[in-house]
Amino acid sequence: MSVTTRYREAWEGFWREAPGEQGAVFWDAEPAVTAGIHLALFEPQLAAPGLPLVDLGCGNGTQTRFLADRYPHVIGADLSAAALDHARLADPAGQASYRLFDAAEKVEAETLHAELGDANVYMRGVLHQCEPDDRQPVVDGLATLVGDRGRAFLVELAEAAGVILRGLAQGPGGPPAKLAPVFRHGIAPGEVADVAVPEYLRAAGLAVLASGELPLVTTEYSADGTRIELPSKWVVVGRG
Repeated sequence: MSVTTRYREAWEGFWREAPGEQGAVFWDAEPAVTAGIHLALFEPQLAAPGLPLVDLGCGNGTQTRFLADRYPHVIGADLSAAALDHARLADPAGQASYRLFDAAEKVEAETLHAELGDANVYMRGVLHQCEPDDRQPVVDGLATLVGDRGRAFLVELAEAAGVILRGLAQGPGGPPAKLAPVFRHGIAPGEVADVAVPEYLRAAGLAVLASGELPLVTTEYSADGTRIELPSKWVVVGRG
């Protein structure tokens, strides 16, 4: 199974319209409050830190470039060509490599694994933006990339974040400026039940090695000037 044409076109439209500067997209927070915090949770669980690292769903590559400063072989993978155009423009030195990739497509995952061997994977906020029928195939693709020796770090919005997002969308002035394009392009974050993520992982043959909760920091601010943060849950997974 691969992602639907409608879903891919929605992301293409979003990224073609998105400004090029870092922080202009709702979830494009600086690495100091995203990947930097996540690595402190992820690195102690790595069985083979020298493996290639795949930033799955890399978008415009803000976190990919941060990761490439710390690991020798980092690949930013995304299903949107327009997103990868942003990522390459922001990385003229080629710190990382970038690849058009549909994680829900079994053959693509198998092909990338054949090229890289086992990999460590960083995946932030991808499942909750997938259409329901694609969520298990995406996790299956993740498991293929991890193989026997890799580990994956996933962070996803908690169910409680849905209440906050609905409140933001339904405010008297409409959704905040950086959130509005997400809804306009039809890629509003869906709600993944908290209990569903462990089930997707189990079905893909992955074991949870560590888990916890933390806020997912955005680049948008509320009317009182505080940064919008969304409840999220993180896991580190591998073959055990």
